[in-house]
Amino acid sequence: MTTSLFDLYKIGVGPSSSHTMGPMRAACRFAQELDRDGLLDRTGRVQTDLYGSLALTGMGHATDRAILLGLAGNEPATIDPAAIESKVAVIRASRRMALAGKREIDFNETHDLLFHRDQMFPPGARMQHPNGIRFTAFDAEDVILAQRTFFSIGGGFIAEDGEANQSPREPLVRLPFRFHSAAELMEIARAHSLSIDRVMLANECERLRALDPNASQNSLELRVQAGIEQIWQTMQECAERGMVAEGILPGGLEVRRRARRLAERLRARDASGKQGDPLAPLDWLTVYAMAVNEENAAGGRVVTAPTNGAAGVIPAVGLYYQRFVEGSSREGMFHFFLASAAIGVLYKENASISGAEVGCQGEVGVACSMAAAGLASALGGNDGQIEHAAEIAMEHNLGMTCDPIGGLVQIPCIERNAMGAAKAVQAARLAMNEPETHKVSLDQVIRTMYLTGLDMQSRYKETSLAGLALNVIEC
Repeated sequence: MTTSLFDLYKIGVGPSSSHTMGPMRAACRFAQELDRDGLLDRTGRVQTDLYGSLALTGMGHATDRAILLGLAGNEPATIDPAAIESKVAVIRASRRMALAGKREIDFNETHDLLFHRDQMFPPGARMQHPNGIRFTAFDAEDVILAQRTFFSIGGGFIAEDGEANQSPREPLVRLPFRFHSAAELMEIARAHSLSIDRVMLANECERLRALDPNASQNSLELRVQAGIEQIWQTMQECAERGMVAEGILPGGLEVRRRARRLAERLRARDASGKQGDPLAPLDWLTVYAMAVNEENAAGGRVVTAPTNGAAGVIPAVGLYYQRFVEGSSREGMFHFFLASAAIGVLYKENASISGAEVGCQGEVGVACSMAAAGLASALGGNDGQIEHAAEIAMEHNLGMTCDPIGGLVQIPCIERNAMGAAKAVQAARLAMNEPETHKVSLDQVIRTMYLTGLDMQSRYKETSLAGLALNVIEC
């Protein structure tokens, strides 16, 4: 277990963690390595080659903009979303960029940013993932100075070619509770008389202790809580922006934002004092999820949870808990995030959170499973109920394809987040009301999800070559 809560929940920009955030991070890293290796001043131009899903749906996912911004030294966690359009416009108009934010080079997008839509993987690559990127730096005589191949493996995570095939390396931080499966996680918690969220908290504290060996346990826990609060605040702000913004989402599909109108209707209904609909909170759950994903589709500030395409599920369930569950608390929200992250780690390290690799079951499905576990924890569920909630949620997302129309994170993604949030709440409630043991384990369903994803035809995995993307006319 090497993945942190703060790896899964990363602050960045939309519309895609794998197609926007990952490529931006890879491009920025390549530019920084040129600088580190003393090659920046000799670089005359940089060519970027995109393969597989990045090539097929990259234009709709803003991969082109992400590459330009990353090579110019921008990171998704720090770039101002409001400045993205102007930064990209300057590069395109001048046909020049400040590589790594330092060296001015020519940039002819037609020749320097290539989409290989007929090739799934970079030639000669050892790693086989459908989100491949190759960067090549040339000097003034067009001689290659450096070449790197990266893969955007979901959730904003990137890996350089060959990393996944290397022998596992001992992490720098020796975590007190390393787990590789849900069964191990449950056994560790039982053996040490801890809950799942406390196991995760202990590991996060140890990561911080490696940076500050003299810090007290209490101060480390407070830092973890502060980090969670920053994530939660960013999620809430995203939902609030989504509920006041209106207009047409970018990309040419002419999808109109709906969250504001839905929120206004719900507020009017609430203000009227009319009662009688016990499912009314689920309407707000829908609004919260759609508001976040509309912001993501517009390229706004979001948190991967665990991906951008599924970024609305977890904040929607968190807001549902905070507003509609009697006895909700700040402490409950900490339980929510820590337990959900523990479940997310299991998917990240044993399966995949990449829609291009396993379909949307790896994005909205995983987010639904994480949210269900988090809600069960916040409600005071025991570890068995938390594991059961996560299992139920994924079991009923198995086989879900990723077929965005026009390569845009809009249809069916926005509504799919609302459906995923509703499933998460139902899964948590079912698990909380079922004290008996269950037949299917979380480890079994994670394995099933991964194998199902591998069996799924590639055209149903974020290529926009099948499903709704093929059968719905974009205009």
